[in-house]
Amino acid sequence: MHGGTEDDDVKKQDEEITTLQSTIQFQIVFEQTPQNSDPERNTQNYFPTMSAAEGTAEEAAAKALHKRYEGLVMVRTKALKGKGAWYWAHLEPLLVHNAETGLPKAVKLKCCLCDTIFSASNPSRTASEHLKRGTCPNFSSPTPKPLCSLSPPMNSTPGVVVSAVESHSVSVAGGSAATDSTHTNTHTSPTTVGAGAQPQYNHRKRSSSGGVGGARATIVPTSYVSPISVIDPSRFPPPEMGGGFSPGGGTMLVVHHPQVQHHRQLALPSAGVGGKDDLSDARGMFEDSIKKLKSPKASPGPSLSKSQIDCALEYLGDWVYESCGSVSFSSLEHPKFKAFLHQVGMPEVSKREFSGSRLDARYEDARNESEVRIRDAHFFQIASDGWKTRNCEENLVNLIVNLPNGTGVYRRAVFISGQVPSKYAEEVLWETITEICGNAVHQCVGIVADKFKNKALRNLETQNHWMINLSCQYQALNNLIKDFYRELPLFKNVAENCLKLARFVNNKTQVRNSFHKYQLREYGCAALLRVPTKEHEISNFEPIYALLEDIMSSARVLQLVLMDESYKIVSMDDPLAREFGEMIRDVGFWNDLEAVRSLVRLLNEMANDFETERPLVGQCLPLWEELRTRVKDWCGKFHIPESLVEKVIERRFRKNYHPAWAAAYILDPLYLIRDNSGKYLPPFKCLTPEQEKDVDKLITRLVSREEAHIVLMELMKWRTEGLDPVYAQAVQLKHRDPCTGKMKIANPHGSRLVWETYLPEFKSLGKVAVRLIFLHATARGFKCNSSFLKWFRAHGHSRVGIDRAHKMIFIAAHSKIERRDFTSDEEKDAELFASANGEDDVLNEGSPTVIQLHKADRLRKLSTGNW
Repeated sequence: MHGGTEDDDVKKQDEEITTLQSTIQFQIVFEQTPQNSDPERNTQNYFPTMSAAEGTAEEAAAKALHKRYEGLVMVRTKALKGKGAWYWAHLEPLLVHNAETGLPKAVKLKCCLCDTIFSASNPSRTASEHLKRGTCPNFSSPTPKPLCSLSPPMNSTPGVVVSAVESHSVSVAGGSAATDSTHTNTHTSPTTVGAGAQPQYNHRKRSSSGGVGGARATIVPTSYVSPISVIDPSRFPPPEMGGGFSPGGGTMLVVHHPQVQHHRQLALPSAGVGGKDDLSDARGMFEDSIKKLKSPKASPGPSLSKSQIDCALEYLGDWVYESCGSVSFSSLEHPKFKAFLHQVGMPEVSKREFSGSRLDARYEDARNESEVRIRDAHFFQIASDGWKTRNCEENLVNLIVNLPNGTGVYRRAVFISGQVPSKYAEEVLWETITEICGNAVHQCVGIVADKFKNKALRNLETQNHWMINLSCQYQALNNLIKDFYRELPLFKNVAENCLKLARFVNNKTQVRNSFHKYQLREYGCAALLRVPTKEHEISNFEPIYALLEDIMSSARVLQLVLMDESYKIVSMDDPLAREFGEMIRDVGFWNDLEAVRSLVRLLNEMANDFETERPLVGQCLPLWEELRTRVKDWCGKFHIPESLVEKVIERRFRKNYHPAWAAAYILDPLYLIRDNSGKYLPPFKCLTPEQEKDVDKLITRLVSREEAHIVLMELMKWRTEGLDPVYAQAVQLKHRDPCTGKMKIANPHGSRLVWETYLPEFKSLGKVAVRLIFLHATARGFKCNSSFLKWFRAHGHSRVGIDRAHKMIFIAAHSKIERRDFTSDEEKDAELFASANGEDDVLNEGSPTVIQLHKADRLRKLSTGNW
């Protein structure tokens, strides 16, 4: 092994100077020699010839290498334009030419950050080993300068191309030492490298350096094109005789600039006692330490001003708080996150600061902002959802203040566990009202909630005659699905058949194996049909519907199972197998499944529209009428008797109906109807006689006794005269929403503005109208992540934990409601994965496959931690 003494260094530097001088002299002579225009002929003039057979084989190999090289260049070019892997910004393909024949010999990859050379067989693996694992000393540098971006040295001698491709290095192999020789590049379009950008060979498993005495090669980058001449090594003596070449092994010359400082690179043996790669990791770490000691320290990250840092920390805090438990405070001190902050020039953050003083300050800001907005409103509505829990689980009850201008403000959160008594809910709602307006409780127009309509809401409305307390229509449609499941024989028959079929497929080994075999062939993966538990079968339709979707999406697989030999063998001895075979072949069975699924999808679609569009109370009657029409069409399509279906819908309608539906429908100019005379009149003809009476009773209840007869007279005038056509048309003007493609009201606040500004003669009726038509019909608002509920269960037993939980909920809800984001992060992730699966999996008429449903279920369990 070479020791690398100072005398050796001086001697090597003298040799390099001598080589450079000889090369300059040869270059002058060579440039004066007449050259052919064909590079191959020039090469043949100076290099030994080879046989025809050898030439044919080497030319074929050279073409393959050149094709591989061009392919890598094309891939890298696309990646630099944003259409490829990230690592191509740091790796550059190189074409290595044979020193004797001038033909391509190999394709290599060069790291543009540290100039290390690698094999080009697996660029992805090279990036993982060299860049991601920290082997490259300059990968963490914020602004690395690739080698291809460097220009040629300005102080180079004219007529001489200086190319530093390989530095002097000391290699150790089997106790013998070999000093790397220098080479000259013969490619017609090489990269000319400056003296300060000297590449280094990595003497590891994926190294491109040759063995002792082997033929050395020239590394040919492609970014910078400069003229270069071919040098015949046979015309110059070896270095020990004063020449600039070492002709042994067909080595070509690389001219080093005299100002280049050459560093020796230590290489450990690639094979050890324990095996070929037992020292690769240790060797890599040792080489990294040497590189760090020899190379200057990486420059620090970009410097930011104090105002920029403060602003960035505020955004970071908002993101942590709004994630609502998805991002833990401890993750702020994760080593990778600290490295990220250092990379972008940010200081490290403290989890105690973000969970303490910074959280308190952000909460106070959001609280003060909401207080100002509530104080500026003349009246408001309380929306409360979360009272309806599943299986006595812990849940979060949100209380939101709906303002007349159509916006909402978060007020508070209440954590509940299990069944909650109606009296407790009534006390929470009334306490929220008094906290907001004190003794001026008349400012609260009413409440909309997802539960307790018949008890808590009715009691508060009876005790306070000015209040209008409504039930959530989103929850009403979900309850309607349960009504169909309990009362329609079609739903019961379908549920029973699906349960029997799923248990047979899952429990019968031969059938299950065949089922999985065809699942793998059709979908790429296999899974069992999701069979609900006994408790869910009785009370909840959601697990039954999930099983129905599994069977519908596996229809083709089940048909293939019937044709499989294993099923035929089982069916010969098992009458139950024959029964299920007949069921699967029965067209009526699949028609019933499709009918149930179609109706449930119809109701879910309307419920989702209720949740996103948040309809007002005046829209309730038209929406229920639309529901009746669509269900009637469904009955005609699947030949279902209408009488029983209509009874179920009417029963659910009466449970949710409130006289305010009819009154708001009459008073809102949005629903005025044009008669034959051109007047726009309220739609009294669309109401039943009972609903007309409800309008009179409600309006007189909302005013004082002195104004009761006045408001009835104004109502009669409104019924006969209506609204000016111009104002009515302005209120009812619609435009297409560019996001959803649906038609929406162009002036959402037009109805209220008409009553407040254009209709002063309806003094009493106008007061009732503006307090009535702005009421929301759904209580759906902020959605909390299940991860936060899990976090609260773990830390909600201490005073500090409860206090932090309430503050984080308030900040997150305040921000989401302000930007009208009524979806949770889990729903967004599920939608993302569903769309990704839709590109790969085979779908049956757009329905999710059983594999997709299982993926969504695993995603849900992963987010909640309930595996």
